[in-house]
Amino acid sequence: YKAFFGSTAKWVVEIEHASRIPEIVSRAFHVALQGRPGPVVVALPEDVLTELAQVAACGKVEPVLTHPAPGQIDQMTAILAQAQRPIMILGGSMWDAASCAQVADFAARFELPVATSFRRANLFSSLHPNYAGEIGIGPNPKLLARIAGADLVILAGGRMAEMPSQSYTLFDIPHPKQKLVHIHAGAEELGRVYQPSLAIHASPRAFAAALAGKSPDKTVTWRGAVASARAEFDTWSSTFPVRARQGFVDMVDVVSYLSDVLPPDLIQTNGAGNYAIWPGRYLPAKQFGGLLAPVSGSMGYGIPAAVAAKLLHPQRLVVSFAGDGCFLMNGQEFATAVQYGANIVVIVVDNAQYGTIRMHQEREYPARVSGTQLKNPDFAALARAFGGHGEMVLTSQEFTPAFERAVASGLPSILHLKVDPEVISPNLSLQAIREKAMSEKAAAKWG
Repeated sequence: YKAFFGSTAKWVVEIEHASRIPEIVSRAFHVALQGRPGPVVVALPEDVLTELAQVAACGKVEPVLTHPAPGQIDQMTAILAQAQRPIMILGGSMWDAASCAQVADFAARFELPVATSFRRANLFSSLHPNYAGEIGIGPNPKLLARIAGADLVILAGGRMAEMPSQSYTLFDIPHPKQKLVHIHAGAEELGRVYQPSLAIHASPRAFAAALAGKSPDKTVTWRGAVASARAEFDTWSSTFPVRARQGFVDMVDVVSYLSDVLPPDLIQTNGAGNYAIWPGRYLPAKQFGGLLAPVSGSMGYGIPAAVAAKLLHPQRLVVSFAGDGCFLMNGQEFATAVQYGANIVVIVVDNAQYGTIRMHQEREYPARVSGTQLKNPDFAALARAFGGHGEMVLTSQEFTPAFERAVASGLPSILHLKVDPEVISPNLSLQAIREKAMSEKAAAKWG
């Protein structure tokens, strides 16, 4: 078990005596919850299952928050007072609605532009005037330029790993040219890749609470940055560079309609794939808890996440986006939704391929496609077979009434959208990627 799980879990242990079960399980929860939360694997051998032992039960385990050291928040605001082009980036876990609100108040007082890390858009409302966008897959180039050109980055809760760092190109390693204030619950993450000007070992909730009452001593020198950052976000989230061909559902029409009708307390889920760029860019979360999506790139995450979210919040609308390949990973959990009456709405974006891998193939080996085409079932018929509501959507015009019927049905629903396989992202077509790659390879060959 240690060989198999050791590189991905915080702790791996095998229980050898029944009498140690409470002790080891208690420790497992302590390890999992402290610092940066993470998984613990406890192996229970079959022979231990037959043992009897009299032991005392252990109590509930509560995470212990780490707090900023005395004076560190004042030190941070002093660094901020000297900045000309600051920006704050929120990421990671262990946040709650109150801490997100406290950070939003701090950002408003200091007129700070705030970005969110990869698939952490629910940490800062997209309706807030200080919101500058998300840095992840296919981010706004102007947001990347703003971060690259900043003289101070306050990174709260996140790690700036591969996706948000744009494959570790956004900051110089190990010394970023920007001053970096890094706040993180795990001491092992501070300075691990980027050496910060100020490292604050603190949990997000404790850090956010420590911001209360802090205000700038004078008029900020970066006045106007919030308005320009917000304008760049608004433009980015309302432009549609690539449109689908006739005969397919255009995701532009889908997200345009949904942006007008989805409620502020929507819970949106997705797995991994290029299809997730559309809801990520055009349907950003409006409040804390409005997005459940994997930062690990796990396909198949969205459906079980949607079922869990609906069972926890039955009064809220839950919409799950899934690519065709993504749905085929864990789509069987739709049966769980039917069994427990979790009336989620699943939007299957079917381009008959593993789109992200196809994109990489065309970029690196243009016109040499291998193993990325899919022969899909009728997902709408599958929904009905499970006992839910299902509809096939072949054109953009069919989507609006189909979505309305799905919501009104009161049943777990699947809308099977047939989208253009050529439109691989809001900004790119497969043909454009292929032609660019072939042109570059020809230039490299012939000089």
